[in-house]
Amino acid sequence: MSYVEGFVVAVPAANKEAYRKHAEQASQLFKELGATRFVECWGDDVPEGKITDFRGAVNAKDDEVVVFSWLEYPSKEIRDAANQKMMSDPRMKAMAEEMPFDGKRMIFGGFVPIVDV
Repeated sequence: MSYVEGFVVAVPAANKEAYRKHAEQASQLFKELGATRFVECWGDDVPEGKITDFRGAVNAKDDEVVVFSWLEYPSKEIRDAANQKMMSDPRMKAMAEEMPFDGKRMIFGGFVPIVDV
């Protein structure tokens, strides 16, 4: 089984194309470092919940869209090594300086698949 790293972030709607370009650039780095799949999904039907929801999780503002993303790696070890390498990669540092969203409100985590149909 693979290992999955998921992200949720709020992106200003006006920054959709800038975000897409940013994600495309990041995908190349993630794949170079071991990711086998990189998926970015622009929110289309993200309802408000009664207790919690995606928008609340990232403190999305009225002019922001929730983006749900995930990466697949062959293993947790490869994902951990990729994240370590990214922290010192100058390309990642350059991308971090020009993020088209507020990275402080991004949520993320690593997940072990238990069903994959």
